[in-house]
Amino acid sequence: MFADKARIIISAGKGGDGAVSFHREKYVASGGPDGGDGGKGGDVVFIPDDNLSTLIDFKYKKKYIAKNGDNGSSRNCTGRNAEDLIVRVPRGTLIKDANTGRIMADISTDEPKILAKGGKGGKGNARFATPTRQIPRFAKPGFPGEKFEVELELKLLADVGLVGFPNVGKSSLISVVSAAKPKIANYHFTTLTPVLGVVKISEGNSFVMADIPGLIEGASEGIGLGHEFLRHVDRCRLIVHVIDVSGVEGRDPKEDFEIINRELRNFSEELADRPQIVAANKCDVATPEQIAEFRAFIEEQGLQFFEISAATTMGTKELISAVYSELKELPPIKQYTPEPMSQQELEEAVGADRRFEVEFSDDVYYIDAPWLEYIMRNLNMDDYESLQYFQLTLRTSGIIDKLEEMGIKDGDTVDIFGFRFDYLS
Repeated sequence: MFADKARIIISAGKGGDGAVSFHREKYVASGGPDGGDGGKGGDVVFIPDDNLSTLIDFKYKKKYIAKNGDNGSSRNCTGRNAEDLIVRVPRGTLIKDANTGRIMADISTDEPKILAKGGKGGKGNARFATPTRQIPRFAKPGFPGEKFEVELELKLLADVGLVGFPNVGKSSLISVVSAAKPKIANYHFTTLTPVLGVVKISEGNSFVMADIPGLIEGASEGIGLGHEFLRHVDRCRLIVHVIDVSGVEGRDPKEDFEIINRELRNFSEELADRPQIVAANKCDVATPEQIAEFRAFIEEQGLQFFEISAATTMGTKELISAVYSELKELPPIKQYTPEPMSQQELEEAVGADRRFEVEFSDDVYYIDAPWLEYIMRNLNMDDYESLQYFQLTLRTSGIIDKLEEMGIKDGDTVDIFGFRFDYLS
């Protein structure tokens, strides 16, 4: 069964709690604090798996929860960090926030993508010992991990998308130009799932072609099967429009051409403007007059026209050669850029727990506030409103007040998770 959409919940692990402990040793009446820090919670990490071609598994398992970090213990032992939870998805899967539609990641490259970060471990009581507070009887709990409800959407990674009405010969064409073996029969909607095939031109030169299930009029509005698969044309660099020029089913090839292109445009203006080559199929059973008339119509549109017969392989080599030449001039397959959280989303993600600590060392003020990671990850240094929101957050959270209490002056260096800036009052 093929599935190209799914909704799941991902939850990173909570950080382990810091320990409250005191050194115990024979002949030592009251040792100092030795409670260790908690370990970090596991991240939820998405990676591509080329052995997967559907999201069907995510229809049955809805929750993906990483493990919590271990608690700290005595003798300054830090709790063990939890292992990351690895989630494997088909290459080309787009991950969106289910509530806002915000793009979080595009799993198209081999680079692992952390979608939910595990919480930091809490600090043990040994961290809070000072000359004036020698026996701290408290520790800090671990921070919660990130949690999201996300929507997975598979968008095939193919250089070329075959589009056209049902039964025009798309499956036959991909079967003769590649190693793909789709189900072929003389009735509509034989192809119920997209089929990928690798077309080899020569040693080391190839491209990926996708047989998209047949579209019909109204597909962009949710009619028929086409609506479910239009998204798979979205990444294609080039569209090959396969049309039955013979009219054996009583259809007008000109009308078919216009209908399919209208459906593409209704779905996406960008998709409709994608380069297109027209493959007039079933020329072996069409009359010369039918072919000539349709050729003139297509060439009036400024498009390349090829006479082919998938059944006899006539013209397929010329078509594939033209497709490959066109691809060499086109930009690479489209990839989606993750979108930052809105200010409202950030506020909701950060929540009410805005604990922080400030340490001064080597002339640098270090701010430790795990909730600030949300904001730092979404901070746009080139956007005035984003910087203004960041400054306001530091002020309202009490961080600025704490820095001033510690004696910070204009020009002093502040460090937040490796991001350094000069303080200005």
